[in-house]
Amino acid sequence: MTMDSSNEAANVENEMSAEGSSKTDGIDADNPAPSNALKRKLEKTSKKEKTSKKSKKPRLNRLPKPGYTVHQGEDMLLIVSSSRSQYEDAPLIRQKKAKKKRSLKNKKMLVQNKKKRTVRTKPVPKQDPVTDIEKVETAPPKPLGASDNRWGESVPEEVLIHIFKKIVEHDGAVPFLCRAARVCRLWQTAASSPALWRSVTISHCWIEPRRSQLPKTAKRITDTINWLAENRFTQLQDFSLCHWKHNVNHAVQVVSQFSPNLRSLKLSHCSGLTEKAFDSLRLHCQFLQKIDLQHSELQVEGFLDFLESSGGSIKEILFTHGQKMDRVLAALGRGCCPNLEWLEINRHLDTKHCELHVCIQALQMACPKLKTFRMMNVIPMNKNMTKKLAVESSCGFQMLEELSLATTSYCFTSDKDLHHILFDSTKLRVLDLRGCPRITPAGLAELPCSNLECLFWGQYFSSVGSSLPKTGLHLLTQKWASTLQQLDIANQLFTEEDLECAMSFLSQNPETLRSLNLSGTKITQAPLKFLLGQASSLNYLNLSSCRYLPRGLKRIYRDQKDIRELLDKLE
Repeated sequence: MTMDSSNEAANVENEMSAEGSSKTDGIDADNPAPSNALKRKLEKTSKKEKTSKKSKKPRLNRLPKPGYTVHQGEDMLLIVSSSRSQYEDAPLIRQKKAKKKRSLKNKKMLVQNKKKRTVRTKPVPKQDPVTDIEKVETAPPKPLGASDNRWGESVPEEVLIHIFKKIVEHDGAVPFLCRAARVCRLWQTAASSPALWRSVTISHCWIEPRRSQLPKTAKRITDTINWLAENRFTQLQDFSLCHWKHNVNHAVQVVSQFSPNLRSLKLSHCSGLTEKAFDSLRLHCQFLQKIDLQHSELQVEGFLDFLESSGGSIKEILFTHGQKMDRVLAALGRGCCPNLEWLEINRHLDTKHCELHVCIQALQMACPKLKTFRMMNVIPMNKNMTKKLAVESSCGFQMLEELSLATTSYCFTSDKDLHHILFDSTKLRVLDLRGCPRITPAGLAELPCSNLECLFWGQYFSSVGSSLPKTGLHLLTQKWASTLQQLDIANQLFTEEDLECAMSFLSQNPETLRSLNLSGTKITQAPLKFLLGQASSLNYLNLSSCRYLPRGLKRIYRDQKDIRELLDKLE
């Protein structure tokens, strides 16, 4: 058995050697070129391995740099820590290279095969006691954090209400209180105090002017007005709407329902006020005293019904003259507002001329408590009464303190008309006759008032009688020298002698005069110097366009310092 197995192994080895020799012989005989190519490839790879082995240098273990520096002094060695020593153990973070754009398939494969990367924690700098003490001593104060910025939450509610009250008096309740309520709960409770919501003015704060109002915006407006009226306007006394063209009726109705203590209502440049709003005011606002409808469009019939039913409590009425508004004056003359103290009538600036037909005698009888009467930028046309009523109306405006007939257009008011209004007004303090050229100094001197404080008689817009010289100003300054505080005679062509005499009477009471307008007059240096030397309380002086004064002096002086400098120049 052993012999047979050895013979078989020998035969197998002979066969394998024969096959290998036959293969090599076949390669050499048939294809001699491939053997040379293999040799060349082997030579190139061997050369590359040699060069790579030569280029690679052994890594050197660098010694770590010390975290301090040594300075040699006279008597000692100073060891100072390096500023970089606290970061020497931090690993280097290499910048990431911009990745190339890949196809969607590759991106999906990458997302699937991506492994979670370990987040390296930032190195904690080493603490050096010496440097830490220096940093504490030289570090700037830290800003207040979120936890330290809560001083408003610890203020007492009464103090916050007092602070808010000062701001509301200066800036108004809206929108300040609405914004302050969003700060914190304490501010919200303070801002919701009814004592802060006694005077509210709301303007067009939702939409821009001249823009149409969408239904969603209209709903937001009505919802806001409803919420404010129910939750904030319980103690409301003064309410104003400005430049509202829509939802005016709804706002007035809701506010009147939830504000029984309403005393003043102002609608400026509003439109759409109908009879429903006046009915709501009549039912719910029994203490309403002032109603201001200047430059607003309203239904006159509803306003007349309101005055006839609730006019007994009304003390102030302000409106702009327009169509059918003469009926309001007629209703006042019939006595629907016997407690009226303030009556103001003006006109739209777009209209050229506006004739106001008014019966002065009827108003004197129906409104005996009238204190302020203003007819501005209108042409008053007096209506005559019947003989019976004229005999009964022997009393005038006995309580009148202010009369204004100022206008920028034509004015036909004469001394007779003025005396017809003021023949019994002994308490008159303010008289505004700007733009009334037909009034004379003699007519003013005959007025019964002896304590006039303000006389505005400048001619700014009218050219009637501007070229005619006037005399008699000294009659006015002599009569009211002890009480006159403001005098305006701009563009009044009084003579030089008359002005000098008038200034001499004003200088007799130097502590009363506070404002003097001599613009466009013939005032000269001598009387002006004498007056300024005596008038110690004068705060305003207008010398613009005064041709008889030298250059450099014809301007406006607004305080006592400027007036003293002017006096030095005149000397």
